[in-house]
Amino acid sequence: MKKILLFYLFLLPFVSFSQFDGIVGSEGCKAIHCNDKRIISWADSCEIFRGYQDTNKPQNGRVSYGDESNAVGVVSDSNTVDVVSLGDGGVAILKFTTPIVNGEGADFVVFENAINDVFLELAFVEVSSDGIHYARFPATSYTPTDKQIGSFGSIDATHINNLAGKYRVGWGTPFDLSEIEGAENVDVNNITYVKIIDVIGCIDSAYASYDAEGRIINDPYPTDFASGGFDLAGVGVIHNTFTNIKESENILCSVFPNPCSDYMYVSGEIMDICIYNTMGSKILHENKLDEPHQINLSHLPKGLYIVGLRTMKGDKKFVKIIKSF
Repeated sequence: MKKILLFYLFLLPFVSFSQFDGIVGSEGCKAIHCNDKRIISWADSCEIFRGYQDTNKPQNGRVSYGDESNAVGVVSDSNTVDVVSLGDGGVAILKFTTPIVNGEGADFVVFENAINDVFLELAFVEVSSDGIHYARFPATSYTPTDKQIGSFGSIDATHINNLAGKYRVGWGTPFDLSEIEGAENVDVNNITYVKIIDVIGCIDSAYASYDAEGRIINDPYPTDFASGGFDLAGVGVIHNTFTNIKESENILCSVFPNPCSDYMYVSGEIMDICIYNTMGSKILHENKLDEPHQINLSHLPKGLYIVGLRTMKGDKKFVKIIKSF
């Protein structure tokens, strides 16, 4: 009996310290690919506050690789150079014109440019509704801290959670706003800012970064070069105020086919039709002239759109459509 007990006590640390999902391709992995159809939009703008190449040697200067434009727009699954480096403790603040909202599951996803599954540079993630008050996702790191991970050392992905940079290039770390629901001064259904903060991987308590439970986070250190620290590739949105639209049931009309390609049709007692992109910009307006009314979408890129319909009485209905190609 004592031998059995000792056996389980021996296993306990490995069970408790390997409780999160692992690398891309492993069972239960939560990584989201940059081409995933759930991603409907990307950050509109970015502001960068560079960190030092080595926080312990400020005389070596700050990182300099990339610029704000590298963190805006669509992410590629094969491009490891189109990024902006944050440096030790550096910060990126990304803005979203159309607010991110708390939907079912992951609401947005953060991409880094890790060249493989184990060389991981990590970052904290925070969100805000006003650009002033932020709430941080509760990060966890069970990576041992008895020995410093070197400049090009390895991290076991199953030891970390709610830290951006967990997966290799092209695969992002998902974040679910329900995890910070109730945070003071932050509306999870009106997130307009996402802040990315580089984890200083040093295990010296004078310079260290800590997880939500007060553990030092060990990641590659030092990264004393121009592209050191977390390399931000972009932030993709899964749920925003447009995807959260509840379609009215009071107006009898049809929008078809959905998904569509170059043409869609509207039938019913509709007077005019507007189409909006996920940024909230009106990109098309037509009066309904025939039954059904044909609308040419061939000039629009594939993606999610919102069709606004108005009746003769002024009643309105919004329908989400997907242009597939």
